[in-house]
Amino acid sequence: MSDTHGFLDDKVFQHFAEVDEIWHAGDIGNLALMEALEAFRPVRAVYGNIDEPAIRHRYPENQLFEAAGARVFMTHIGGYPGRYTMRVKALLDDFKPHLYICGHSHILKIMPDKQRNLLHINPGACGQQGLHKIKTLVRLSITAGQFHDVQVIELGLRGR
Repeated sequence: MSDTHGFLDDKVFQHFAEVDEIWHAGDIGNLALMEALEAFRPVRAVYGNIDEPAIRHRYPENQLFEAAGARVFMTHIGGYPGRYTMRVKALLDDFKPHLYICGHSHILKIMPDKQRNLLHINPGACGQQGLHKIKTLVRLSITAGQFHDVQVIELGLRGR
C-alpha cells in the first residue's frame, strides 16, 4: 500500500485479513494510521515526502529486507524501470533485489525490469488526496523467492 495521506479505508483490514505483513511505501500521513495497521498485522514502512518528523524518525527512507527467499527494496520516491532516480539506481545495483516497491506517483504499476531481473510494483494510492481516481492496493504471495497471486485491489473511488 502507499500514499494513504492520513486516510485509512476500513476495507484494508478485510483485504489484508490473511497476509503475514503489511508494507507501506510512504506518504503515510499520521502515526495513528500506522498504529491501527500495526495493531492488526506486522508492518514494514518507509516515510514519504509529506511525512512529518515523527514518522521520519520511526520509519526509514529505505527498507532493504528478505521475505520468503526474495530480496525486497522499498522506498517512496524512486521511479520505475527505465526511469529510476540516480539514488535508487545505485541501490538497485548494489542490493540486487527481486522486488522493488515505491509509491509517490499515485500511478498503479506492476512491471518487470528484465535488465535487473526484478519485479517493480507501485501500488498506486489508497488515500483520498491526489490525482488518482480509484484507491488501490496490491497484494501478493512469495514462496521460495517466487512471486505469485499478485492482485490489484480496488477500494473504490477516491473521495468515497
